[in-house]
Amino acid sequence: MYNKREEIYNDVDLVTINSPHSIISEEFRTLRTNIQFSMFDRSFKTILITSSVSSEGKSTIAANLAVIFSTQGKKVLLVDADLRRPSLHRKFGLPNNRGLTSFLIGSEPSLSLILDKPYKENLHVLTSGLVPPNPSELLASQRMTDFIETTKEHFDIIIFDAPPVIAVTDAQILASKIDGTVFVVRNGLAERHKLIKAKEQLKKVNANVIGTVFNEKKKIKSNDYGYYRTNE
Repeated sequence: MYNKREEIYNDVDLVTINSPHSIISEEFRTLRTNIQFSMFDRSFKTILITSSVSSEGKSTIAANLAVIFSTQGKKVLLVDADLRRPSLHRKFGLPNNRGLTSFLIGSEPSLSLILDKPYKENLHVLTSGLVPPNPSELLASQRMTDFIETTKEHFDIIIFDAPPVIAVTDAQILASKIDGTVFVVRNGLAERHKLIKAKEQLKKVNANVIGTVFNEKKKIKSNDYGYYRTNE
């Protein structure tokens, strides 16, 4: 049972690991359920997490969503596909000298890098690897498509943390290859016209946007958890 007290979370980061019984962790369980219901009649394994602009909390959403899926007993792979401003290695305290780019440029030909070293039970984390000079080209490559298809053979759920939509074309490229896209919006940050533009850009590549996460929320009861926000 939760103790009713006012708390503030300015950066929940890995709250689903550090505080698995918190109200915020329960919010992530609700998000997991909503995603599952939105695609219950379709076969899906890959989920893309993106936003319109930076600092909306997409990376923290992706990280905690991956943890929550893994607690169901599903074998989960979390991939940092933000090859411009990667952050998942810092959240999980992992080295980033090898990662997704290692597969895409061919320096790491097998999946042993991720298959042999789970972060925790049922959860594998693949960092971005070294930041390349040509992220868009790598993500659009056949090697990226092959990587996605190969990981589907080994994992139940693969979650990709992608760059914001408006800044670069990376998210659009990935969304065209992924089963479902979750769009993160932080209240009061992105201007309305940018949100509309981002949704239009995803629509152009036939992205399957399965839902939107509003990432800043005030609780009504003052004696409950008062407020939370997440940061990239």
